[in-house]
Amino acid sequence: MKLYPLFANLDGRRVLVVGGGVVAERKVAPLLAAGAQVIVAAAASTPALRNLAAQGRIELRPDEFEVNWLDAVWLLVAATSDQALNRRLAMLAEQRRIFVNVVDDATLSSFHVPAVVDRAPLTIAISSGGAAPMLARLIRERLEALLDPSLGLLAALAARWRERIRARHPDLAGRRRFYGALFTGPVAALLRRGRSGQAEQATAQALAEPPQMTVGSVVLVGAGPGDPGLLTLRGLRALNEADVILHDRLVSAEVLELARRDAVRIAVGKEAGRHHTVQDDIHRLMLEHARSGKRVVRLKGGDPFVFGRGGEELEFLRRHGIAYEVVPGITAALACAAYAGIPLTHRRHAQAVRLVTAHCRDSLDALDWAAMAQERQTLAVYMGVGELETLQTGLMAHGRAPETPFALIENGSRADQRVITGTLADLVASAARHAVHSPALLILGDVAALAQRLSWFGAEPV
Repeated sequence: MKLYPLFANLDGRRVLVVGGGVVAERKVAPLLAAGAQVIVAAAASTPALRNLAAQGRIELRPDEFEVNWLDAVWLLVAATSDQALNRRLAMLAEQRRIFVNVVDDATLSSFHVPAVVDRAPLTIAISSGGAAPMLARLIRERLEALLDPSLGLLAALAARWRERIRARHPDLAGRRRFYGALFTGPVAALLRRGRSGQAEQATAQALAEPPQMTVGSVVLVGAGPGDPGLLTLRGLRALNEADVILHDRLVSAEVLELARRDAVRIAVGKEAGRHHTVQDDIHRLMLEHARSGKRVVRLKGGDPFVFGRGGEELEFLRRHGIAYEVVPGITAALACAAYAGIPLTHRRHAQAVRLVTAHCRDSLDALDWAAMAQERQTLAVYMGVGELETLQTGLMAHGRAPETPFALIENGSRADQRVITGTLADLVASAARHAVHSPALLILGDVAALAQRLSWFGAEPV
């Protein structure tokens, strides 16, 4: 079930809670905290609910539920132990287009109450769509420990100064930089130490300083092979600071989802026969956006410096005086092998690893076939799906044994990962039989046979 996250303003709005037990009591408390006018309908109610009614904080109706009570409410909470009544309430709410939460029944609910981390006015809500509320609560507990209580004060300070900040920094990029410094610099530190007055003064002083000239930059970020969990923390921070993201074709949608929502995303994937042209376009885009003061992330699959032309891009940026930095990524050989259960080195099988690329005839002609055919080493061949026959013939012609194990790892580290294993003599036929397609990495060497015993991720090797 996919839910649309929504924070509702219930201040002064009527909400009906049907049920008077402890569960209803738990539902009433956050509704009151949000300023709702709460009506509780229950023949019997807990002492705490009766006490709230006596204080005038809720309206308690001990009469039997009447349909016309729904006419003036914005939300309905069904918190009774009577399943038939809960179903009826859900049906009536649906007919009137009123959102309803039926406690412990996700199928009848049109809204779900999330687990909440409260740093008012900052609120973080976690929902499992009713599938696993205990998991949502566990995540909330972890976030409670991670998020400093002063974040609420920081959010409130930002709200007080918002209009003055917008007036001082009318351009979005400059405003974003100011907020970045506000939320991570001296002002935030003062609030953590309980010095609110000094934090206000520091904010005023920061706004009084002349805006610094906007200077753009480029960060080359390795996105890894696809699993978003393999993106580094520094890479994640860069994606959340970026104004513009130039991303390769093989960067997974899940990794791109981690980027800042308002960043401009430009796909710059290369096509066969157009590598040089597209690379020139990438250089032009990096220069254009950096010179306009933007923070550019050049997001590359795997690692920027392993068959990624990252070195050429840095040379270009340096020639044109653009500031840059590099965030390494987990390259395909490391990630795909690990996700297939294949150690690239092994005391009994391989004492060396050789990374090679076979994406075109020119790269194949430049390979040292004799060195590649040596025993007791692991070959990791990038972009070699279209050249498997040449690889097979060349390696065997230079002495690599036909019975050498191989593993072809397609979509390594992703949900649809496939691992095809066999021996070098059967490499081409096996790839054709299983219709292996790019992106796929070839691992050749005795360690490849370990995939059959050590596989742990995705489908079993075939």
